[in-house]
Amino acid sequence: MSIKEGTSKRIAKNTLLLYVRMLLLMVISLYTSRVVLKALGIEDFGIYNVVGGVVGMFAIISGSLSASITRFLNYEMGKGSTSNLNHIFCSSVTIQLILSVIVLIVAETIGLWFLNEKMTIPEDRLIATNWVYHLSIFTFIINLISVPYNAVIIAHEKMSVFAYIGIFEGLSKLIIAFTISISPIDHLITYSILMCCIAIVVRLVYGRYCKSHFEECKFKLVFDNKQLKEMFAFAGWNFIGTIAGVLRDQGGNVILNLFCGPVINAAKGISSQVNNAVVGFVTNFTIALNPQITQSYSAGDRAYMQVLMYQGAKLAYYVLFILSLPIIINAPFILKLWLGNYPDYTVSFVRLTLLLSMWESIASPMSTGLLATGKIKWYQIWVGGINLLNIPFSYFFLKLGFSPNIVLVVAIFLSQLALFLRLYFMRKLLRF
Repeated sequence: MSIKEGTSKRIAKNTLLLYVRMLLLMVISLYTSRVVLKALGIEDFGIYNVVGGVVGMFAIISGSLSASITRFLNYEMGKGSTSNLNHIFCSSVTIQLILSVIVLIVAETIGLWFLNEKMTIPEDRLIATNWVYHLSIFTFIINLISVPYNAVIIAHEKMSVFAYIGIFEGLSKLIIAFTISISPIDHLITYSILMCCIAIVVRLVYGRYCKSHFEECKFKLVFDNKQLKEMFAFAGWNFIGTIAGVLRDQGGNVILNLFCGPVINAAKGISSQVNNAVVGFVTNFTIALNPQITQSYSAGDRAYMQVLMYQGAKLAYYVLFILSLPIIINAPFILKLWLGNYPDYTVSFVRLTLLLSMWESIASPMSTGLLATGKIKWYQIWVGGINLLNIPFSYFFLKLGFSPNIVLVVAIFLSQLALFLRLYFMRKLLRF
């Protein structure tokens, strides 16, 4: 059996493992959403989603560094050398620790002011909302520190670990959904506390696994100026793309809250739940595929890299199209069967969100290949710049009195422009 055949079989095996995980998690997640919506009520469910949007804004900082960490680990493994892996891992954890302190300071000052002074929150829910905010920040920081450990697992293609821990996490959330309805204290606060506890447990499990199975995961504080400078330089340009993606999704939630209130945020939250369940099938495939794209580039095998990117983009789109079409057509019936009553605009949000995800699914393997080159300055300036227009355009149209749907319509239009730009840079940088 050739190396490429072995790699293809490993990708197929990893994808199958992640699909089994996804099927179980999809059933659990959809049922959990129904139970949580009923236990919290539409208003509190909307508050939880919009506060999550504010916290998600801090992913602008972390997302670019996370991509940098994953890229450098995969690139080093593709060269067939393990001597520098521990150095990269330790540098990565050091970066995330520094970043955690920065996020905490900004979140508890500027972020807290924005939440209490600018957002549309019912006065009687302000105390509960602040609880959710502080706990969400803490959960975010826990997940932030976990990024290098998760990147190592993905780089080693140990997808069975994600399958087992993911199922545990999904079942835990289902138990929480039933628990909050019988809690003697505020249901929204209870939900936030228990979700934070799950994040802590999952973080400890991932950390323990990595230290036991991967030699490079022995952490020591590292301040290698050259390594840190190289990673920060890559992350700096990638920051533009990250900020565009986060502002489009989480910033859109905040703008909807400013113009329409928490009930519309609840509708957006439900559409995100549906979208996440469907897109998870494609995400699992790309998780299994991405390490091989970067490692093929590092090893100098550009032909195989292009095959992976080409087939990955087609398969991702077709899978998502086949899964999304029945939901788009039958959205009112499915939502009624799933939730009973649901907020206005939920049907249109579900349909538009799935259409947006279909466009984005084609772009994912392209982005991985372009990031592998390390030459991302102009790519991120142009593509990120296009996606950054989501917020001002959405704000402008909502100010003119357009319906809340315009936020997603703008995102779809700009996503199509960004796709053509990615194709241009693939031809320029990869001769695709």
